[in-house]
Amino acid sequence: MSAAIEDPAAALDTVKGLIRDIPDFPKPGILFKDITPLLGDAKGFGLAIDLLADSIDGPAPEYIVGTESRGFIFGAALAYRLGAGFIPVRKPGKLPSDVHSCEYELEYGTDALEVHRDALHHGAKTLIVDDLLATGGTAKATGDLLRRLGAEMLGYRFVIELTFLNAREHMTDAPVKSLIQY
Repeated sequence: MSAAIEDPAAALDTVKGLIRDIPDFPKPGILFKDITPLLGDAKGFGLAIDLLADSIDGPAPEYIVGTESRGFIFGAALAYRLGAGFIPVRKPGKLPSDVHSCEYELEYGTDALEVHRDALHHGAKTLIVDDLLATGGTAKATGDLLRRLGAEMLGYRFVIELTFLNAREHMTDAPVKSLIQY
């Protein structure tokens, strides 16, 4: 699985340098970590995918599971890079077939995610990928959906982690790794 990155520290510096801070977005007091410059830089985006691939140890995932919406970007690219399938987890009403649904708490209410009931076979080796780990609600709900399908959770991967929100404390079901911590 190795991407053969010659200098992982330099690669990580490149990726980190392409994430910009947007103060007071989406509301006052929030410092938003904007990944759009990273996505627009072919070399930087490729390095991010290679670093995510290199973070995988143990069994190879059969499926990368990406959560709506930025998890689709990183998850689909990583699935291609690893030769794995890609499974989208979406907001309610976006998937055309029978679904499992899971509600989860947000700081300002509740939300829900869905996955097709036939997306995975029992015991499928899965890895959840998203751009950001903040409170962990979305990732944990995605893990709950995968367990309902009988999947084997290999772990969670994130480009960015906001460590001051302590999401890892609530995500003890599988290993959590992130490229960049703030």
